[in-house]
Amino acid sequence: MSGHSKWATTKHKKAVVDARRGKLFAKLIKNIEVAARMGGGDPAGNPTLYDAIQKAKKTSVPNDNIDRAVKRGSGAEAGGADYETLFYEAYGPAGIALLIECLTDNRNRSASDVRVAVTRNGGTMADVGSTARMFHRKGVVVVPKTQTEPATLSEDDLLEAALDADPEEINDLGESFEILSDPSDTVRVRQAVQEAGLDYESAEVSFVPSYTQEIDAPTAEKLFKIIEALEDSDDVQNVYANFDASEEVLASVG
Repeated sequence: MSGHSKWATTKHKKAVVDARRGKLFAKLIKNIEVAARMGGGDPAGNPTLYDAIQKAKKTSVPNDNIDRAVKRGSGAEAGGADYETLFYEAYGPAGIALLIECLTDNRNRSASDVRVAVTRNGGTMADVGSTARMFHRKGVVVVPKTQTEPATLSEDDLLEAALDADPEEINDLGESFEILSDPSDTVRVRQAVQEAGLDYESAEVSFVPSYTQEIDAPTAEKLFKIIEALEDSDDVQNVYANFDASEEVLASVG
């Protein structure tokens, strides 16, 4: 099992009960607004919006907040912001590559927040293209192993369910599976999973490192300090890093 993937899975579970839930809610609401603005406010005809709403619901965002975000994004209600997606690149300890995705209505604020979070915690900002080349856009659908039917999902069962949607890879994350695909096939994979009667945790386009670097506990502690500082920014939506770590290392740094 990849330590990197296990870390991502642990973060996903922790987010549901995180003390900073309000901050996480705000980021999920931003995603919904942008999806509604780009493709309209009807989830049935806007799969990106559908997936953004499902992710918010699975993280316990109240339905009223979701509905208002859809209305603001689609223009049915005033108050929507003009968000844009920006990427920043940096290096953490031991040369770990960081790709930082922001969704912001203020470029200067997001640039300042990212720079402060990185440099004050021992990282360095990188030139455009320096770390981005180490990541590839992939569709990522996460499916829990515990299901209603079958009670425990096997990798073969999942492969059979998703086969017609052209999945590229299925990874075992411990308590769930991760299906990687071409970004354009993300919705097809998610729909194939649903049509097979399976529940899923999330479906989105993400950035996956082309290779990972093993890190020890002291390096992990320094790296997570940078990542946590970045995620404290309201503008930072996602932080991608090309590290791997053993379960023992992850456990040692909490």
